[in-house]
Amino acid sequence: MKITEREVTYVAQLGNLELTEDETRRMAVDLNDILSHIDKLNELDTAGVEPMRQVVYGGGEALELRADEPRPVLGAEEALANAPLAGSGHFKVPRVIER
Repeated sequence: MKITEREVTYVAQLGNLELTEDETRRMAVDLNDILSHIDKLNELDTAGVEPMRQVVYGGGEALELRADEPRPVLGAEEALANAPLAGSGHFKVPRVIER
């Protein structure tokens, strides 16, 4: 499957991204390289490979997580104490969406 520049532009618009023509061209090339690599991986015979249960945990067969315990709720003043800009009990952030 080949990704076209038109498809890159469409997806960028969905993500509210503004890409230059050069960025669009480069992104199409990069995405096509990624898809080519995935096609190569799909050629591998994995019929005898057992599925992995937990990839990131190195604790052996049994996955043991800590028990959930209730904790006191963080108050608004405490939560906003280190905020760069706060007001009326809320975090204030710059506008990022113009539409």
